[in-house]
Amino acid sequence: MTAQESGKVAIITGAGRGIGRAMALGLIEAGLRVLASDIDADVLESLRRDAEARGPGERIAILAADVGRDESAEAIVGAALARFGRLDVLVNNAGLGPNTVRPGAVPGKDFRDMAPADFRRIIEVNTIAPFLMTRAAVKPMIEQRWGRIINVTTSLDSMWRKGMLPYGGSKAANEAHCCIMAEELQGTGVTVNILVPGGPVNTRLVGNSFTDEQKRRLIQPEIMVPPLLWLVSDEANAVTGRRFIAAFWDRALPAAEAAETCGAPMAWQQLGHQAIFPDGAAR
Repeated sequence: MTAQESGKVAIITGAGRGIGRAMALGLIEAGLRVLASDIDADVLESLRRDAEARGPGERIAILAADVGRDESAEAIVGAALARFGRLDVLVNNAGLGPNTVRPGAVPGKDFRDMAPADFRRIIEVNTIAPFLMTRAAVKPMIEQRWGRIINVTTSLDSMWRKGMLPYGGSKAANEAHCCIMAEELQGTGVTVNILVPGGPVNTRLVGNSFTDEQKRRLIQPEIMVPPLLWLVSDEANAVTGRRFIAAFWDRALPAAEAAETCGAPMAWQQLGHQAIFPDGAAR
């Protein structure tokens, strides 16, 4: 069963701009119905107008919400179920960097210059919100024995590189949580995977780190759509606990082969099991 034939329903957070917007339009054009959420109501209205101009405007619903607030997850999931009657896919895309928390901030500043309130806000949106959204979304997915949780984290070197605190740590924690969730959801029909662009993307998240000319040469948001469409298809039913780098997706290959070339274990599992337990202890 293809995405076009399935009538699946997806939620995308941070859907008003950048890669969230590209993914929302990509899913809608592929035949899915989408509840698009963003903190900014104006950009959501712009997204809805764009979807309607392309034809499938009836397949989009919008909800302005701050995913950093505890009550938002249940409200967003409830809105999707009320509008479309089911939920199949959750894309945790909403994210903040220092320049999006405090406009005009210069990315790459020393951690000693980070205000505690800004640090907490980034953690709330990048780490806590995906947990809350996933917790709210999995119940209807488990009941129907089919679901997709897809989190957008970041390149591994962005998790430790100088000047990336707390953005890097917030995304690393998100990915570690996804790895645990994938393990705990084994056998339920719900998979958990990571999808990353593969480097800086031409969105507002890069702030003033690049010149306008450099931004034109950055990865563009639409690169996320082909691997996303494969992940939400039935072809990926057995795929969980993996991270996929969109920039390495080869459109000339069959989708399963393209996924193999751009996929890897999620959250550093390739480093192996290093903890020491007594013989017979539960792991």
